[in-house]
Amino acid sequence: MQRTPSLLVTIALSLALLVPVGWLLFERLSPSVPGPALASAPRGGDFTLVSAAGPVSLSGLRGKVVLIYFGYTWCPDICPTNLALIAHALGQLTPEVRERVQVLFVSVDPERDDPERLRQYTAYFHPAIIGLTGPPEQLAEIAARYGAAYRRVEQPDSALGYLVDHSANTVLVDPEGRLVGQLPHATAPERIVERIHGLLGLAPTGSAGPFHSEES
Repeated sequence: MQRTPSLLVTIALSLALLVPVGWLLFERLSPSVPGPALASAPRGGDFTLVSAAGPVSLSGLRGKVVLIYFGYTWCPDICPTNLALIAHALGQLTPEVRERVQVLFVSVDPERDDPERLRQYTAYFHPAIIGLTGPPEQLAEIAARYGAAYRRVEQPDSALGYLVDHSANTVLVDPEGRLVGQLPHATAPERIVERIHGLLGLAPTGSAGPFHSEES
């Protein structure tokens, strides 16, 4: 039976409720999520992609901390888990801080993820998350600049036809539009909030240098 986005979200949200007591154990015992290798170091930069409401440019989000997650709506588990944790973190922010944060979900499956499907999918997690897509060549170029890698994996025996193997980090962009770090798969909401506060100058980030990845 084909799984619907709502079912995946329900499962992910259920898992997210367990995070406050279990995430440290998970981080220590679980292997890192595999993904395609990167060709070069991430460097960031501006981009413009399409949402259900129209074009969205990173440069238009200056003054905000931007969290970027590269995934796709047919993702069976990794994407729903990370988006649920990010949504939980957004719920922990004060309204004033929340206005200074934007989450972007960039599709790595433009063949199936049109803007309206992305809007519906992200709305299951949090209404403020914006789903973005664009031409395949543009998405590949942006993903490479932001340290995300992905590849199509054919599944001839599946009703889906194919899956997309992709990296699972959440990219952090500071209010000046600079790529400053990454959060690994299944980062706890409390840690996400801590990094957001740090990038807004509300608390130390604990990072060293212009780019900080929390993966060991």
